Amino acid sequence: MTAKAQDQRHPFIRLLDYASTYKRRIGIATGYSVLGKIFDIAPPALIGVAVDIVVEQQDSLLGRMGITDLTMQLVVLGIVTLIIWILESAFEYAQRVYWRNLAQSMQHDLRVDAYDHIQNLELGYFEDQSTGGLMAVLNDDINQLERFLDVGANDVIQVTTTVIVIGGIFFFIAPSVAWMAAIPIPIIIWGSMRFQKMLGPRYSDVREQVSLLNHQLSNSLSGIATIKSFTAEEHEVERLRGVSNEYLERNRKAIRLSSAFSPLIRMVIVSGFIAITIAGGQLVFDGVLAVGAYSVLVFMTQRLLWPLTRLGETFDQYQRAMASTIRILNLLGIESQINDGGTALPVNNVQGLMTVDNVKFAYSDGREIIKGLNLDIPAGDTVAIVGATGAGKSTVIKLLLRYYDVTSGRVTLDGHDLRDLNLGDIRSAIGLVSQDVFLFHGTVRENIAYGTFNACDEDIIEAAKIAEAHEFIMMLSNGYDTIVGERGQKLSGGQRQRLSIARAVLKDPPILILDEATSSVDNETEAAIQRSLEKIVVGRTTIMIAHRLSTVRNADMIYVLQEGTLRENGTHEDLLRVNGLYAALWRVQTGERMMLEAGD
Repeated sequence: MTAKAQDQRHPFIRLLDYASTYKRRIGIATGYSVLGKIFDIAPPALIGVAVDIVVEQQDSLLGRMGITDLTMQLVVLGIVTLIIWILESAFEYAQRVYWRNLAQSMQHDLRVDAYDHIQNLELGYFEDQSTGGLMAVLNDDINQLERFLDVGANDVIQVTTTVIVIGGIFFFIAPSVAWMAAIPIPIIIWGSMRFQKMLGPRYSDVREQVSLLNHQLSNSLSGIATIKSFTAEEHEVERLRGVSNEYLERNRKAIRLSSAFSPLIRMVIVSGFIAITIAGGQLVFDGVLAVGAYSVLVFMTQRLLWPLTRLGETFDQYQRAMASTIRILNLLGIESQINDGGTALPVNNVQGLMTVDNVKFAYSDGREIIKGLNLDIPAGDTVAIVGATGAGKSTVIKLLLRYYDVTSGRVTLDGHDLRDLNLGDIRSAIGLVSQDVFLFHGTVRENIAYGTFNACDEDIIEAAKIAEAHEFIMMLSNGYDTIVGERGQKLSGGQRQRLSIARAVLKDPPILILDEATSSVDNETEAAIQRSLEKIVVGRTTIMIAHRLSTVRNADMIYVLQEGTLRENGTHEDLLRVNGLYAALWRVQTGERMMLEAGD
């Protein structure tokens, strides 16, 4: 796994780049927010007009506009008020709908894009990451961003609109005292920037701890059977308590700081309110300012300054959202080491010839697992790869599927280097039956058809019969519509394995890889699986990874690995005659060595 050069731009700028496709919708939502706030600001001005009518009467603003009748002035004022309230309500509805829908759309697209991106990363990435940590990004962090877009973005726009519009009104009505109301604004902005620098790292710590907490929960729930078998429930509760306590403490540190923001801002705001009240009143006493205009100033000062007290909550949402945005966009910035080649090889054209040509492979930590390995796998043959634990058998499978790229040498399919081929073509041509069978929560039918989603019921049933699974499926409560549970936990190991074989049969690939397909089943189930395998290997290239040598004795070629190198190869009879590593393993598994020692 590699990452793009670290993007040093502010996370909000990075988010805007990602959201470029939403520019039109953001513009419309912003327009509704601005218009809604303008009409929301209007009622205090109307109060000033009402005071002006009562005090100045024919000399009021409306009187100077030609409406001299006082009753008519009040009627006009009432009509204007009604229109303004209707427009304010309409735009408030529109801005809420637009911002919330926009937040939901961006949340949806971010989650799908992030999940799609993760799926295309190499297998090694997942081996280095925790499921809980990835879930925290895909769920918690994206939800955190959605909450800010839902409410906080609109609040920021409306506060900005309030400052601009009311500031303009102040300088129009009473420029000599308008500056008093504006004094708190730069102080608030400066304070906000200071709090941002202090809060940012604290919320980053909180989001990191969320990942650890999710990892702990995911890990414990996945291993619930083990926990119960060792009566370790209390131990796991204590482990969770420790991680959760750390999350609690990190949140407390952030809360203590963020909670101090609003009270401090209020103290700054009240100074501006007091100043404009006293200075404006003095201008009325001096006859410089009309009573109606003074009323507007007082009410507008409240409308200007008191919304700023909400900046604490909005700022808190913003900081949490930016901490989450960094994690989301950093995830999207990770580049895969395994990329598609430019050569297409449709599955219908695959012959099934594979070679491992002088391959060396080391994991990212430097451990060299495969050391100059050469294997020939002819099309249509059954080839077995055997060896003791740690010999490199499973790693060879990962290289054949191109889960990893070789460190040196090459792996080919029908003469094409796998690195030159389309990844989808490679994996479409290979069916894998693994010892670690993964069934999805769903029906038996859905799990057999996984990967062959357009299969008809007849083909699914035929595949199940070939895998000798049809009989036990029909004995389940709902037959092929039976829910198997998460990871297939409602089925036995042998039943899961046979469904996995049925899945491979339905896929009908030209190459079949059997990775310890019978390692964890009883003898009766193994015999049933062996009968199935004898049917499905016909006419296709088959690669068998096995610990039980009895399952590979009929292979066309057996490769014996030891510590990542090829020690022996040949048929079962050839290798027994050589009397080397394979023969020794055979004797241990069949009990011949123990019987000879007993005879001695």
